[in-house]
Amino acid sequence: MVWKQVVDPFTNIALSVLVASVPILFIFWALIIKKMKGYQASLIATGLAMIIATAVYGMPVKLALLSAAHGAVYGLFPICWLIITAVFLFNITVKSGQFEIIKQFMASITADRRLQALLIAFSFGSFLEGTAGFGAPVAITAAMLVGLGFNPLYASGICLIANTAPVAFGSIGIPITVASQVSGIPELPISQMVGRTLPILSVMLPFYLVTIIAGFRKAQEIMPAVLVSGISFAFLQYFSANFLGPALPDVIAGLGSIICLMIFLRFWKPKTIWRFANEPAATIVTDLNYTNGQLIRAWSPFIVLTIMVIAWGVQPIKDALNSAGMAQFEFPGLHNAIQGEDGTLLPKLFKLNYLSAAGTAILIAALIAIPLVGLSYREGANVFGATLDQLKFPILTIAAVLGFAYILNDSGITLTLAEVLANTGFLFPFFAPILGWLGVFITGSDTSANALFSKLQYATAQSIGVDPVVTVSANISGGVVGKMISPQSIAVAAAAGNLVGKESELFRFTVKHSFIMLFVICLIVLAQAYALKWLIPAYEMIGTKKATMLPNVSTGYTYLALLAVLLATLAVLILRTAKKKAQTPDFVN
Repeated sequence: MVWKQVVDPFTNIALSVLVASVPILFIFWALIIKKMKGYQASLIATGLAMIIATAVYGMPVKLALLSAAHGAVYGLFPICWLIITAVFLFNITVKSGQFEIIKQFMASITADRRLQALLIAFSFGSFLEGTAGFGAPVAITAAMLVGLGFNPLYASGICLIANTAPVAFGSIGIPITVASQVSGIPELPISQMVGRTLPILSVMLPFYLVTIIAGFRKAQEIMPAVLVSGISFAFLQYFSANFLGPALPDVIAGLGSIICLMIFLRFWKPKTIWRFANEPAATIVTDLNYTNGQLIRAWSPFIVLTIMVIAWGVQPIKDALNSAGMAQFEFPGLHNAIQGEDGTLLPKLFKLNYLSAAGTAILIAALIAIPLVGLSYREGANVFGATLDQLKFPILTIAAVLGFAYILNDSGITLTLAEVLANTGFLFPFFAPILGWLGVFITGSDTSANALFSKLQYATAQSIGVDPVVTVSANISGGVVGKMISPQSIAVAAAAGNLVGKESELFRFTVKHSFIMLFVICLIVLAQAYALKWLIPAYEMIGTKKATMLPNVSTGYTYLALLAVLLATLAVLILRTAKKKAQTPDFVN
């Protein structure tokens, strides 16, 4: 028996929206005001969503339960699988004692917390987002910053905020690929439009991050480094998004900004070294008493990680892994049991791509790294068990959050909220990013938000005479600033930053920044739609003779060559920096 989605259950859109908003408003209330633990808020929100879906929208109880189960299973794999392996990789580095060498190395580059945040949270996190995505960047970078001695709340919070710049091009450009498939607009013009929006945010983000950490005046003290980091990242993001396509902007911009900042710090140092108020004074490392071999050994887990995630992102390798190890099945009782508003049956498939999943790449990297860092596999197994125990509540939270998201989507609650934003007429370009923001807040994924709303963005833009590529791209750009407050992302960051049970603190830390950045993007998109039309790329829709096509990424030897040059340059810099005595600053703050 097929059940049809309802968008306006009260035949009064205002009342329908009011009721549909209850589960989402509850999340904000529970985390900001009530200060609930993440798993508690997520479980109650899921229960509320199920009650509204069945009692108000008329969704059969069996379908609502199956929908929640489908989401929970997806939360366990691939999301939790990726988080478990990412934290496991970090934990073996700590257990082996190699992370102490990494800390000394980072201190030899700079002991300044502001600059360490730029290198790790902003640049390295962007690189990881471009290769793995799905929570891995926040999990790894937050764990690294906490290991370096950062305040856990700041470490997790700034990693979430820093992750906004690269999300649109995450996982080798998958969010833009999905937006293209759903909307019918070719990938390249969407990539170009996003690449003419987000670099504005990217160039400002390093200063914004440092201001959050240390305040406005302390951020001004390292303005030269901030400009090098932001401008290099924004330029490379703009260039690759506009001329190479959506596959590698994060990888190129992330590595490029690391290299530019490391080169710059060889010639410039801040006059004061800034640390957190409750920290001891920085120990100035004037010489590293480690050989190149010791340094490579210490960094080997992350070197292997980089190689693995890049390899796993190459399409021919991914295809080969999928053909060798992937199980796909129709979710029992749910597949084709729901009819969308347009009359189509909604397929509900579950893909168990256990070989091509990013989490598997990270696990293999960890298994390779275990002997490299001097641990036995028995010790590695003990670390893995401890990691599972460390993450038991985040796993529960993520499973509940994904169940919540799937119920909202399958019942039509999400479509009710979208309907209101789509009826804002002339002002729709201003509200288009909010739709993407809402989608990412609910689902935790820019890819999923694009699958939900790209067609609606396209149709609404056409009806008001705005170029659809502006609003489809706005869905992507708005979604990136929803990532930092998505309950799924909060759970990941809390797990990595040792803040389990304190998710409400992390949510309160990031929520205002999400709204500020969203407002900026809304203004940019509104200007692009009506005042800055010259920024809109020319294109033809997919299926026409002149359709704009992307270069074939699977045979993109130019991409691979550029990556090889960037990685080689970074390796040379690391080894040369290790031998170079750091310049002693005038005094330590």
